[in-house]
Amino acid sequence: MTPADLSRTVLHAVRRAVDEDALRAPVPARVRVERTRPGGSGDYACAVALQLAATAARRAWEVAEILRERVAGTPGIRRVEVTGPGFLNFTLDAAADARAREALVKDVLERGLRYGHGDVLAGDVLQLGHAREVRAAVTAHALRTLARSQGARVRTSCDTTPDPDWARLGVRVDATGKPPTPLTVVRPVPAGAGAGALLERLGPDATRWGLLRPAGHDRALLGGELLVQTAGNPLFLVRYARSRAHALTRGAALLGFGSSYDEDVDAPVLLRALADYPEALAAAARHRAPDRVARHLEDVAHAFFDFQDSTPPLPVGDEKPSAAHRSRLAVAEAAGTVLAGGLTLLGISAPEVL
Repeated sequence: MTPADLSRTVLHAVRRAVDEDALRAPVPARVRVERTRPGGSGDYACAVALQLAATAARRAWEVAEILRERVAGTPGIRRVEVTGPGFLNFTLDAAADARAREALVKDVLERGLRYGHGDVLAGDVLQLGHAREVRAAVTAHALRTLARSQGARVRTSCDTTPDPDWARLGVRVDATGKPPTPLTVVRPVPAGAGAGALLERLGPDATRWGLLRPAGHDRALLGGELLVQTAGNPLFLVRYARSRAHALTRGAALLGFGSSYDEDVDAPVLLRALADYPEALAAAARHRAPDRVARHLEDVAHAFFDFQDSTPPLPVGDEKPSAAHRSRLAVAEAAGTVLAGGLTLLGISAPEVL
């Protein structure tokens, strides 16, 4: 069971409790679950009972018990406990967890670059407006792509004549005219340089990363460090991880084998990062924050390199390719797929060979 599966399970329990009149509270749009902190109980924890307690006019512990009864027994969940003031704590079934890891890897590889796309914003119509400034334009364009990946219909407009250099950054602006409401105005801290100057100095990929990676209220860092090919440059790290994943596939082909998730793989950090990617996309779209995607890709890249170093996907020395190697290769390919998909949504190229 992935965090997204568990979140949906708890949300379903809330809806069921409300429908059965066991709980009188508005059903939230989503429920957040997160890894239990050190010293805590179970694998995951959820604070939804604390959020619902006030509107339900009940103690959080009582709300948590109502939900616990409706979650207990769900396939994949071995135990549900109520702790503290009303936290729900979940211990997952190990065998079911292994099946969930297998399903996750296969889902990523089957969906490809569309893995993580969803419908959390289905039915929403967004109008994004921005000033004639390069960072605002690039941010609005990235938000347009992210929102569409989550099912929204989006239109972007500029409050004056668009800069022709924006086209070289992949920015498209809809026809001007009176925008529909509601209007979301994109106002990050200005970049302090024009598109033409940035493109000449950094090129389109480094420019977009430099504009999108910091949170909107932070100043964009647009120095030569974006072009340095070392692990200290997050853009290089992410793109190199994507390229390295593809290199493993090429290396396996030369050895006469391909990927197939036939055996459970011990890569908890990397698999968790892959499982959390859809939520990272949804959160970035909801909160109008493309920097969340960039930061998540960095997490995936770090986890990928740790996995590759500790659990080699390719045979070493006189080893023969085995089910373990095929399965590890599948995990590596899934990581490369997520990295490529995230970079593409940000408008940044994801070359197979770097």
